Amino acid sequence: MLRTRADEISEIAFGFMASKALFSALHFDLFTHLNDGPKTAAELGKAAGLHPDRAETLLTALAGLGLVAVDDGKFSNAPASEAFLVKGAKYDFGDYLRRQVGQQMYGLLDQVEDALSGNLPAEATGSYAEWFSDPAEARLYSESQHAGSLGPARQLVKALDLSGAKRMLDVGGGTGAFAITFCKAFPELGATVVDFPNVAAIGREFVDKAGLGDRIHYIEADGLKADWPRNQDVILMSYLLSGIPGETHEGLIKRAYDHLAPGGTLLIHDFIVCADRTGPKLAALWQLQHTAFTPQARSVDDAWLVESMERHGFRDASVETMIPEMTMLAKAVKPA
Repeated sequence: MLRTRADEISEIAFGFMASKALFSALHFDLFTHLNDGPKTAAELGKAAGLHPDRAETLLTALAGLGLVAVDDGKFSNAPASEAFLVKGAKYDFGDYLRRQVGQQMYGLLDQVEDALSGNLPAEATGSYAEWFSDPAEARLYSESQHAGSLGPARQLVKALDLSGAKRMLDVGGGTGAFAITFCKAFPELGATVVDFPNVAAIGREFVDKAGLGDRIHYIEADGLKADWPRNQDVILMSYLLSGIPGETHEGLIKRAYDHLAPGGTLLIHDFIVCADRTGPKLAALWQLQHTAFTPQARSVDDAWLVESMERHGFRDASVETMIPEMTMLAKAVKPA
């Protein structure tokens, strides 16, 4: 038993190495190169521009993580890698991991201790408004987030019946991954997305590419401060609460109630943990990661969300798993 626990602690402690192995594999497109069949380390190294020894070292690490399989000296993608990490795959979110998590978020983890203790210098991190005022940072974050949001958006559409809805407000909706997916599934639905100007400019590119420029419109502003349209049938907040100060949460929920039409639905999709604080593990880690650049962020749990929505007048409040072990979906209805 003691040995097992020591192994578990070591695995946790060296998790950062596992992350770098994944980011490196995505950087060299290893999973995509393996999409057409098994390869030796030398063959894969040639395709990826790596020395055979370096390719073999990386592939061995990936095999230990279960991301690739090895048989008779040839490496192949594990099923999950084939589905989610190959460029162009239906559920590909490799760019989200490589670009946003690896290039933007990962380096900020060095300041978690200072963020937790309240000793983080003011210049070490800023609000999303400051961050996204840089067009290059906004594009890097937004394009990778779009890739990471399409899968949950498809999953959410399957779980909801919005056939009678005509107006949706997506607060902090980024490049419109959810709005685009919802509008494709429900022909009578139109959407308004609120986000920062540089993000909105990128979002319009995705909206126009989807042929939905006449049904999806942007309000270029901070979602916490912008004027929201009223009488909405659906208000969505995806990955919003985890990235803003905890003191703003109550006000957002009340504001959503005030801007919904009677019978309208509030949807909150985010990294949410159980009220007993035992997990899910991945959701808890994502919440901690957000603290590195939003020190005032709060760890949101399912029971608090239900209680808060009901306190502000919502009915039929519930929270259920969305992405297993990672995100949950809170749902509530404004009385008709």
